[in-house]
Amino acid sequence: QVQLVESGGGLVQAGGSLRLSCAASGRTFSSYNMGWFRQAPGKEREFVGTITRGDRTSYVDAVRGRFTISRDNAKNTVYLQMNSLKPEDTAVYYCAAGGGFGIFTTANEYEYWGQGTQVTVSS
Repeated sequence: QVQLVESGGGLVQAGGSLRLSCAASGRTFSSYNMGWFRQAPGKEREFVGTITRGDRTSYVDAVRGRFTISRDNAKNTVYLQMNSLKPEDTAVYYCAAGGGFGIFTTANEYEYWGQGTQVTVSS
């Protein structure tokens, strides 16, 4: 079982940067693939990126080159570094964990979810 808590969201101007953190509790953290999703009001939850337990990463085209996912298994923490932020990045960002094998890009492939953290990018 994994419990996840996101932090680091806030208000930033377009072109700025934020780093989101996802703190996990659970003795088997290193065995999970970790994902980031986001959801804007009135829209479906959207895949942002993932990092596997083997440190392979994958990103949605809209953020590739601007966002970077990393993990520190010793600290039980996953990060989402967001650079060159755009107003369309505004959303609640969620951290998720999945125990399967492979690169997961859909929400139903993840079993555990954090509560979300708000990111607002002003123009």
